[in-house]
Amino acid sequence: MAAPGPAVGSGAVETCGLDQILEALKLLLSPGGSGSSSLQITKHDILLATLKSNLSALEDKLLKDPQWKKLKLLRDEIVNKAEWPQNSVDITWSFTSQALLLLLCLKETMTHLAAAFNPGKPNPKTPEVAPTLSPDTLSISQQKMVQSVLQFVVILGVCPYLMPGVGVPLRYRTEFGAVVQDVVRLDVAPHATRRLYTSCKALLSVGQHTSLGSLIFCRHFGDIAAGLCQLGFCPTKKPLIPMEEVLTEEERTVSRGALRDLLDQVYQPLAVRELLILQGGPPQSCTDVKTQLRCRAPAWLRRLCGQLLSERLMRPSGVQAVVRGILEGAGAGAAGGSDAEATAADWKKCDLIAKILAACPQQSLSPESYYRNICPQILDLFHFQDKLTVQQFQRVATTTFITMSREQPQLAAKYLLQPMLAPLHRCLNTAEVPENDIVPGTILVSEEELSRCIEDVFKVYVVGNEPLTVLLDSLLPVLGVLFSLYCFTKQSVSHIRSFCQEILLWILEKLERRKAISSLKGFAGLDKAIPSLHSLCQFRAATQGGIMITVKEAISDEDEDETLYQKLSSEQSQVEHLGDLLSHCQACGLAGDFFIFCLKELTHLAMESEAELKPKPFSSKSLLELEQHHATLVESQERKLLVLQLLAVLCERMSEQIFTNITQVVDFVAATLQRACVNLAHEAESTVESQTLSMSMGLVAVMLGGAVQLKSSDFVVLKQLLPLLEKVSNTYPDPVIQELAADLRITISTHGAFSTETVTVAAQSTLNKKDTEGKIGEQQISCNRYTEVAQSHLEQQLSCEQSSQTGQESNAAFIPMGISEPSTTANQQFGSITTEQFQEILLSAYDPQIPARAAALRTLSCWIEQREAKVLESQEQLLKIFLENLEHEDSFVYLSAIQGVALLSDVYPEKILVDLLAQYDSSKEKYTPETRMKVGEVLMRIVRALVFGGHNIFVCMWC
Repeated sequence: MAAPGPAVGSGAVETCGLDQILEALKLLLSPGGSGSSSLQITKHDILLATLKSNLSALEDKLLKDPQWKKLKLLRDEIVNKAEWPQNSVDITWSFTSQALLLLLCLKETMTHLAAAFNPGKPNPKTPEVAPTLSPDTLSISQQKMVQSVLQFVVILGVCPYLMPGVGVPLRYRTEFGAVVQDVVRLDVAPHATRRLYTSCKALLSVGQHTSLGSLIFCRHFGDIAAGLCQLGFCPTKKPLIPMEEVLTEEERTVSRGALRDLLDQVYQPLAVRELLILQGGPPQSCTDVKTQLRCRAPAWLRRLCGQLLSERLMRPSGVQAVVRGILEGAGAGAAGGSDAEATAADWKKCDLIAKILAACPQQSLSPESYYRNICPQILDLFHFQDKLTVQQFQRVATTTFITMSREQPQLAAKYLLQPMLAPLHRCLNTAEVPENDIVPGTILVSEEELSRCIEDVFKVYVVGNEPLTVLLDSLLPVLGVLFSLYCFTKQSVSHIRSFCQEILLWILEKLERRKAISSLKGFAGLDKAIPSLHSLCQFRAATQGGIMITVKEAISDEDEDETLYQKLSSEQSQVEHLGDLLSHCQACGLAGDFFIFCLKELTHLAMESEAELKPKPFSSKSLLELEQHHATLVESQERKLLVLQLLAVLCERMSEQIFTNITQVVDFVAATLQRACVNLAHEAESTVESQTLSMSMGLVAVMLGGAVQLKSSDFVVLKQLLPLLEKVSNTYPDPVIQELAADLRITISTHGAFSTETVTVAAQSTLNKKDTEGKIGEQQISCNRYTEVAQSHLEQQLSCEQSSQTGQESNAAFIPMGISEPSTTANQQFGSITTEQFQEILLSAYDPQIPARAAALRTLSCWIEQREAKVLESQEQLLKIFLENLEHEDSFVYLSAIQGVALLSDVYPEKILVDLLAQYDSSKEKYTPETRMKVGEVLMRIVRALVFGGHNIFVCMWC
């Protein structure tokens, strides 16, 4: 809307000061009174009498006081230029007109004073002196006066003429507003629409001055915007009154332009908030205005506000304006305060904003163009540094990511996820990196860029915690880079280590198990097809404590050994870090599944025919074919070593709770049986193999024996073992294992309806329910089918249970869920040990392989317990072997040695005790403190056994 006109009488403006105009405004707002006894009548009469009295007083001053003559001239000139009526039968409109005229006088005077102001140059000798204020500056008291006048003008000249549903009703704002609504006369001239147009036009003209504009729009923007919406966009009907009393089409066009100009000029979050208020909430009934706060906004106003809000959103920084406009009123931004934390936790408000941002407006050309414009602004919401708003903005951004990914997955992947993950994609081995054009040392991803990327990924994926397909698929290709970064952060202190770990754990848990195992294979290096860090890229510590990604330096011939060492140590550390990562994945079952995969992979590698890897005669191959064959051979050997390394790390890192369900236990047993069958085919049976096989079948016996409540679906899983158990029962050389495998097949096939004594004994033995003091003779085996060999085997198993349980620490992966490992020894009948067999076991007691050494020590212990004559003849040699193995660092070995000494002391208590006391007395120089402690533990066991066994301990010690 155009101003009334800048030109007024120059002489009047020059001599009329601000004080006179402000005094006139003060006189116009002077309070009045009445002696009436009726409260309701008093309010109406006081208001009308006061307005009329103040108008008369102002006119008397302007007409009779010579000092106000210049002000009168200025007002008359503005009146002559104004095209709206100032007088009416309605006293409220006459008061509003005079107030608007004085405000226009104030605006003209302040504009003239500012234009004539010429401040002098500051004195450099007194720089601390404040600069001279402009003469149009209002004091605090003067600003309060102007604010009071503006409030009267809006309440009397704008709000009463708004249609139902447009803006907040006047009668529900304040008690004074309800009185005003009752005293305004809409049945007299000028027409309500004309009054509204005049008030809005004058206020916009006054607001052209910066100081006055801030006073108007900070408090009354919503009411003025509501008036302009009604003036410019309300549907018109054929008027029943003269045309000059209503708006022309030109005036409606001017109102529409004024609304858009006003929206462009004000603080955008304020514009958004007021438009949302105008748009209104859910439908409400308007029949009883006394019980309803407000009517629902009319349809034309809702459509208009939606369009205007979309325009605010599409502007530069429009997303931030929308977010601030919705959140600031509840505690964010400059209007924050104590309510900020409560608003930060309000996810409903964040969801509302996300829905607004994700919905493509109608005036947008296409959803893609809208996403192309909006998505960069959404990414910027993550990076605000204001502590008061950072939580809200990040929650809005995270929720918007999720909402857009759910509603428009393809566009979200293109314009949100790809830009966010771009730093990681830049370092993939599938990225097109021109090797000849990149200078070594070039920074591919800066410290700030990498840190920001990882933090954003954490906020979207882990904090958002919405496993949408598009989110999982977008992150899957860069998991290799993330894992490499995680391994690098483990080398030193880094603030992004926890972010990387949480991201990896989150996606490994949310992925399909097949894809999760495939990703773990890529982490371990078993699957070269999985994208990983580019060979030209490397992580480097940055100057600010972060991490950056650079191009590798060229490798010289002198550094080849160092490079090879770095490569091997890096691969070793990656496997160890993978074990650490999987230690957090036991509850979800992923660690158990990957461990079973490694067991199956080991079996698969053992099944490979060695003949295929042997080269044919040189004459039948070219050099290239021969080289390729050797490369294949080396790669196969590397894979075998890597699988063995993985299994070693998993055995060390995982606890006994690695298996979480029956399916995993069955898969583990199946892998063990399969490996046993493969070894039988290659004639590679070993003592450790027999131990593992006995333990795995004992585990099945435990489940069938009632330790687990099995369902019909569990037996469906268990039936997968039937072919393997049949093969073991037919081909394995140990008759005890053959018998147990056959009986397990029967029990599984009958769903536990028929269970042999063999299965029951194996289950009881595995659960350690037998007598652990060595009195096995108290329990008789009533099964006639059991041979003497089977009975001997079970007795050996029961006598070694305690040492098997203590050995779980180093063999945890092969003893899941706390099940003890049953012992297995040479399959010989009682008293039939040959000298060759005894010498072989003695040599195995020094075997460098821990399982073989421990198995030999346990075999010797079982023979001692069985009182084998050939063994007892070499008691001194056995004691020496056991004491030497006490120095071993692995608990699986030294605990087996302790058990052997304890059993040997049962046969020769006095002699063994005396020898041990001598050893302990001289162990200060001979043994380390750890070994000395172990010898002391052996002494404690022997003394306790002697006391409870009825021996005179003092006599033994004396001897």
